[in-house]
Amino acid sequence: MNIRVPTPADADAIAAIYASIVANTSISFELTPPSVDEMRSRIVKTLHDLPWLVSEDDQGSVDGYVYASKHRERPAYQWSVDVTAYVREDARGTGIGKRLYRALFDELALLGYFQAFAGIALPNAASVALHESVGFEPIGVYRKVGFKHGAWHDVGWWQRELREPIEPNAPTRFQVKTST
Repeated sequence: MNIRVPTPADADAIAAIYASIVANTSISFELTPPSVDEMRSRIVKTLHDLPWLVSEDDQGSVDGYVYASKHRERPAYQWSVDVTAYVREDARGTGIGKRLYRALFDELALLGYFQAFAGIALPNAASVALHESVGFEPIGVYRKVGFKHGAWHDVGWWQRELREPIEPNAPTRFQVKTST
């Protein structure tokens, strides 16, 4: 397994992983799967400031991804991020999510972030198990906050410390490393 920063060319594979989740589950609150172009735009926009990582299987195909986004807009929140992980259906339960999250947490700590938050549409035992296995702890539930597939859904929130809080410097922007 190889973990790396995605390129815009990975948008097809990432969009394919996400499309079935959007279309067939209530795990994501998006109602329409984003196009490949939209996914490409999201990757590029995220990588401007924060990490996005993909995992490749033995054949070099993307089998999962994780990324971070701003937790909130107010300046005092600048040391916290929201994180998201998705794994290709045929690769779930193989440890990819854990390995991706651990690599993401390392990057985020190096950049100067202290707290990570994850929102999980409930019920979702697999996602809860993944998040708790990498150190997230439950902190609360937004009740009946999203309506999808004819029903109201709760969202549970989990928090994980990335490193011990100290007097902070401003986080640095994620830099995509290029080979020379």
